[in-house]
Amino acid sequence: MAKRDYYEVLGVPKGASEDEIKKAYRKLAKKYHPDLNPGDKKAEEAFKEVNEAYQVLSTPEARAQYDQFGHDGPAGQGFGGFDFSGFDGGFGDIFDMFFGGGGFGGGSRRGRRGPVRGADIRYDLDITFEEAAFGTKKDIEVVRMENCPDCNGTGAKNPSDAATCPVCNGTGEVSQTQNTAFGRFVNVRTCDRCQGEGTIISDPCPKCHGRKKIRRVRKISVTIPAGIDNNQAITLRGEGQTGELGGPAGDLYVNITVKPHKLFKRRGYDLHCDIPITFGQAALGAELEVPTLGGKVKYSIPEGTQTGKVFRLRNQGIQHLRSNSRGDLYVRVNIEVPKRLNARQKELLQEFEEITGETEQRKSFFEKMKDAFGV
Repeated sequence: MAKRDYYEVLGVPKGASEDEIKKAYRKLAKKYHPDLNPGDKKAEEAFKEVNEAYQVLSTPEARAQYDQFGHDGPAGQGFGGFDFSGFDGGFGDIFDMFFGGGGFGGGSRRGRRGPVRGADIRYDLDITFEEAAFGTKKDIEVVRMENCPDCNGTGAKNPSDAATCPVCNGTGEVSQTQNTAFGRFVNVRTCDRCQGEGTIISDPCPKCHGRKKIRRVRKISVTIPAGIDNNQAITLRGEGQTGELGGPAGDLYVNITVKPHKLFKRRGYDLHCDIPITFGQAALGAELEVPTLGGKVKYSIPEGTQTGKVFRLRNQGIQHLRSNSRGDLYVRVNIEVPKRLNARQKELLQEFEEITGETEQRKSFFEKMKDAFGV
């Protein structure tokens, strides 16, 4: 079954603000939450759909990709890098608001803190017009936090240095039962002593000082596809920040900025450029040398070409993303009027003017002016 539009799922317009998206999500999440709809498979599926829509639309990079490419994502990769199944989306705040942080059913549903997906990274990359048109490869350096190689991300000098937390007894959380007008609820929060990990490190790793991660600079090769445009992004799955407690790494979003070209302007996959021509070339017709991204080509213009006339050169534009088809090149010719003439040139032009006489176009114009003003 095809996925519904994420904005439609949350019932908000495409230009909705972050607050509007969050408000709509909380309303629907509470409506379809499994604790409020026990055994209701339709509500469970709706809850998953709402969660998925909110995760994408509440993440600026993911929302930008969705607005541009839809469910397929850039290069047809979709949004597979997001772990929707464990996404809470701040729903716990709803219960904090109404029930003091407690869960339904008189018990905790969270248990010990589980794997957490790493944060995404954004990298801004400038490329030339030609590199965007033909594609290229770039090596970039990304600074990110990675698991300490000495302790393998445990934070302890030796595995035996990690002891069970005495406060939560290894569960990673502490709970408090309270009776309310709605019934008996259990308020569960993350253990402050071990930060939800269930263990305390007595002898920390000397390299990372017990922090489990160290700052690393990584060189990553990025393939720029032919046809990419300004402000589009390339997603590299798993190249973001390292996850917590064995969770998957985040993604790396490479945001592309294309430098302008001296001759061409891009509109979609088409190119546009202006070429100056002489009066003689326009009047008599001529074979012009027209610049393209692949080099100069010959193109013949007919006699009597007017200034501002646009000619179309097929398949001389930008290659489409994920396709071998190309856009077109639109060439506009502009007649250059010489600013300085010598005596001989003036004489010849005067003679030409006398021989030419009044053209049909000028005659028609003056007749229209006479009708308009009566003179």
